[in-house]
Amino acid sequence: MELLSGKTALVFGVANERSIAWGIAQALHQHGATLGFSYAGEMLERRVRPLAETLGSTFIEPCDVGKDEDIQRVAERAAQAFGQIDILVHSIGFARAEELDGPYYNTTREGFRLAMDVSVYSFTALARAFQPLLRPGGALLTMTYYGAEKVAPNYNVMGVAKAALEASVRYLAYDLGPRGVRVNAISAGPIRTLASAGVSGFKDMYRHFHRLAPLQQNVTIEDIGGTAVYLCSDLSAKVTGEVVYVDSGYNILGFPIPPCD
Repeated sequence: MELLSGKTALVFGVANERSIAWGIAQALHQHGATLGFSYAGEMLERRVRPLAETLGSTFIEPCDVGKDEDIQRVAERAAQAFGQIDILVHSIGFARAEELDGPYYNTTREGFRLAMDVSVYSFTALARAFQPLLRPGGALLTMTYYGAEKVAPNYNVMGVAKAALEASVRYLAYDLGPRGVRVNAISAGPIRTLASAGVSGFKDMYRHFHRLAPLQQNVTIEDIGGTAVYLCSDLSAKVTGEVVYVDSGYNILGFPIPPCD
């Protein structure tokens, strides 16, 4: 059964075939959604365009989410191409590599500003630009991580940014609720993506994760895609302002202990 037949979705944040955004896009497509894509600059176009075309997408636009004029241009082109949209997926986060190693107190003022602008404000900016195009019953979805709630060593300013992003989800859910538009976030367990490679110590965390999580399984982009379909479909018609964990249960643990061999 196609849960998203007749719906149009715009996906921001695909970088390559290992991106969480790509896992979401594939799942939305499998459930019948018409897809549009936006990529971050010319360097990523050669990766994103061929992927998007495999899903039959003809709407593939560059967008620097740090520029309001870029966001507005994409919104205008989406209005021309689709009229209205049902789903907007925001899978964007960035911090300088030097901010993701060592103590959090070494975060620079400019590094803090940049992480907040790209990782947090971009979601609000997209919501503002696209809200005139969103049909009632529509859904906004963003990606977060448990480092927003608990300390994840070296995640540093990105943890603070994700906490602000989760707060933004709640405020946007309140603002858009009267129009019948839902806003939610998925908190994914560690996945080997281009973005995660920039976090110092990620490989060690990923290697041990499956032994610590209750389900003793790593998380895949397909797992995230399945939850995204639920949150963007009518199955979650009364769910908004929530952070849904897809992390094999890791977030329920107070003190992770590796299982006995």
